[in-house]
Amino acid sequence: MNLLRKLAGNRIVFLAILIATMTAVMSGLSPYFLTVDNLLGMTRFGATMALLAMGQALIVLAGGAGIDISMGSILSLSGVLFGLLVWKCGLDVWTASACGVVIGGLLGSVNGLTVAVWDFPPMIGTFATMWAYAALALIITGGVPVSGFPESFAFLGQRTVAGIPAQIALAVMPVYIILQFVMSKTAFGRSVYLIGINQEAARFAGLSVTRIRFFLYCLSGLLAGMGGVIMASWLMAARPDIGVGLEMQALTVTVLGGIDIFGGSGSLAGVMLAVLVVIMMQSGMQLANINTVWQLAVLGVILLGAVALNQALSRKTSN
Repeated sequence: MNLLRKLAGNRIVFLAILIATMTAVMSGLSPYFLTVDNLLGMTRFGATMALLAMGQALIVLAGGAGIDISMGSILSLSGVLFGLLVWKCGLDVWTASACGVVIGGLLGSVNGLTVAVWDFPPMIGTFATMWAYAALALIITGGVPVSGFPESFAFLGQRTVAGIPAQIALAVMPVYIILQFVMSKTAFGRSVYLIGINQEAARFAGLSVTRIRFFLYCLSGLLAGMGGVIMASWLMAARPDIGVGLEMQALTVTVLGGIDIFGGSGSLAGVMLAVLVVIMMQSGMQLANINTVWQLAVLGVILLGAVALNQALSRKTSN
């Protein structure tokens, strides 16, 4: 029992064991699980999930009941607007891609205004923008995906760089390395943790809680915008509903990765391993022809279990 507690307390080791166990189980459920095509497919979907989860993790880390449940809708809307810049405006696809990422940041800044500046409850503020952005994406497109991208655009979502999927090598890995360095080695990273632990103490220390939280919501939007461009490249179409449900998956990954739901503790390394756990579970269940309803149920159980584990470890530490 003590060994189990120690393993659960070290989230990286716990997740690594969980990944190994899931690999064995899913391989038993389907002989196609460990094929190259399936592994590449998991990685490509996991790239978008990793970007969203990193944005969600930083917001949760900063405490204040922080959460962003609009990121799936930001992904959809920024992807659609990127597609229209190419299709309707004739903009170069790579210039439009940069614009799509910036659009995501601007959409995220609205959350920053409502939550950080105007002091709306994060759940309410981002819930409102979730519906607004989702509706706008459908209205703009009439519910029809935007397509007609040049073949060269498929490189980001469907090709590899030195054997590594391009979206991992060119987007996820650089973003993770930069954010990991910022959070572990810079004053800004330490400020985020301090705000999550005690925002009043952070204010007395001279930190601008409002400004930092506003920036984190903008960053979350930027990462969602990047995810929208990547998904458009993978599917060679910008779908107005592509982000539906991704915000809940990102939250599940965040908590499973060891980020305290009340803020102040956790690491991005755990979040990245949690991404693998969730996409492996989803891929394995799809290959085993398990109904989508049951897949959602399992995701809900994982979220509840992760919160319970974090709470238990938090109480143990405080004692």
